[in-house]
Amino acid sequence: MNDDQSRADEMDTAIRRHIQRQKTGETDGSVNVSQHLARIGVLGWTIITPPLAGLLVGRWLDHRTGSGVAFSAALLLAGFAVGGWSAWKWMSHPHA
Repeated sequence: MNDDQSRADEMDTAIRRHIQRQKTGETDGSVNVSQHLARIGVLGWTIITPPLAGLLVGRWLDHRTGSGVAFSAALLLAGFAVGGWSAWKWMSHPHA
């Protein structure tokens, strides 16, 4: 019985520590300008890299198959979808 009580106390202590860390992280507003600029830069690369890669692969496929711009257009649109989704996930993730 005493062992169960000590486990419960350890669990309670761990939960309180976790909650306190979350509160501290949420109220800590000491993010400087360079960190904000870095986040904006990462966001830009996250958005633009997939469409550029899709366009590059699409142009290569169009050249190889002689299909005009079909692959380029399709992969460019797919790249924008992937970039938008990736940016959305990155922005909704809490960063330290």
